[in-house]
Amino acid sequence: MVPVLLSLPLLLGPAVLQETGPYSLIFLYTGLSRPSKGIPRFQATAFLNDQAFFHYDSNSRKAEPVGPWSQVEGMEDWEKESQLQRAREEIFLVTLKDIMDYYKDSAGSHIFQGMFGCELLNNRSNGAFWRYAYDGQDFIEFNKEIPAWIPLVPAAENTKLKWEAEKVYTQRAKAYLEEECPTMLKRYLNYSRSHLDRKDPPTVTITSRAAPGRNRTFKCLAYDFYPQGISLHWNRAGKMLASKSGGVFPNGNGTYLSWVEVEVPPQDKDPYFCHIEHSGLSQSLSVQWDDTKKAKAESNPATQSQ
Repeated sequence: MVPVLLSLPLLLGPAVLQETGPYSLIFLYTGLSRPSKGIPRFQATAFLNDQAFFHYDSNSRKAEPVGPWSQVEGMEDWEKESQLQRAREEIFLVTLKDIMDYYKDSAGSHIFQGMFGCELLNNRSNGAFWRYAYDGQDFIEFNKEIPAWIPLVPAAENTKLKWEAEKVYTQRAKAYLEEECPTMLKRYLNYSRSHLDRKDPPTVTITSRAAPGRNRTFKCLAYDFYPQGISLHWNRAGKMLASKSGGVFPNGNGTYLSWVEVEVPPQDKDPYFCHIEHSGLSQSLSVQWDDTKKAKAESNPATQSQ
């Protein structure tokens, strides 16, 4: 995929950004050797920070903006982007076939994935990467400091030799990560900063469940928050408790949700508080479950509690 991906003309104008960030532009490619019925053989999704902003697949053969970017005019020439993704699809699937040929497994079911992108902090390049995986295992990655493609398994030696047969491909890879990708990201941010910079505070609910003769479980659920960074924990008598966390997950609407649980002995009548910290809150929030089975919020009135 290197020749097509890196021969993009630099058609991006200057951009002026405030001292903010970090912001990232990341592309994720997935190719399948034997896709199930209705599943595309190839898919490409581009992300601004953690938000998907356009998608392409081998069924539709179109690159199309998604989410709030579907309402933005002038951000990208989507017909040209579709043509580019079709070319990338062809090269990407050829590489997948080359790997399968190396393993002499042309009839098997395999997955090839690529991820590459860059980051800006305070309007300056803050990092970049480019790597591939085969069947879930690291395969090859680009080191822009050398610059060179670094095989991570023996099979990738053949891929390295093919991609580095012409030195210009390696030079283009370095230029893409250090120049073209950051410039693209700056351009996209002209249309996207207000969305990416938003801070949506969490809505918080607490539920309780218990079986006869067993500990009661309090569950604190925070949802509809953005960005995804959040701190959730249970407190009792001013002390943080060991608890079970559910991690942070996409909520399906561009926001996130998370939860944390704690077990309470049946005889324990002390108040328990769910403590929440998030950039969308003007200050931390504590929500208590009391004996009347109503969650009571303390501190920030902007967050709803039930």
